[in-house]
Amino acid sequence: MINIRQSLRAGTETTDINITPLIDMVFILLIFFMVTTSFVKETGIDVQRPAASTASLKEKGNILIGVSSDGRIFLEKKQIDVRSVRAHIERSLAENTEGGVVIVADKTSDTGVVVQVMDQCRLAGAKNVSIATSKSASKG
Repeated sequence: MINIRQSLRAGTETTDINITPLIDMVFILLIFFMVTTSFVKETGIDVQRPAASTASLKEKGNILIGVSSDGRIFLEKKQIDVRSVRAHIERSLAENTEGGVVIVADKTSDTGVVVQVMDQCRLAGAKNVSIATSKSASKG
């Protein structure tokens, strides 16, 4: 039979495992990965960009609009109508006043659709509207 009084008098200590440093380390890793993760905005479609020898890299946060070869328009991986481009751009510019608009159009897309999208972006108040290209080797 177990003698409870004797075991209590013996002063047996219970050992605890301290997990506070483990929790701290997990939170530090979580913060590290959140800070170092780059949030890349995509248009939602894969396009073949036209080549330009004067292409330059834009560093500021931009609003990306995709135009597919068949004339469909995409913003934040959702297909939108050309008539709603202005409202979407106005909303995005309200959140990011410094951002410009980059139109990522397929090289075989209809120029009329691209011009309509550019026009709607300018009507929405975007001061910097550009078309995405890929850098080509300059000849000459």
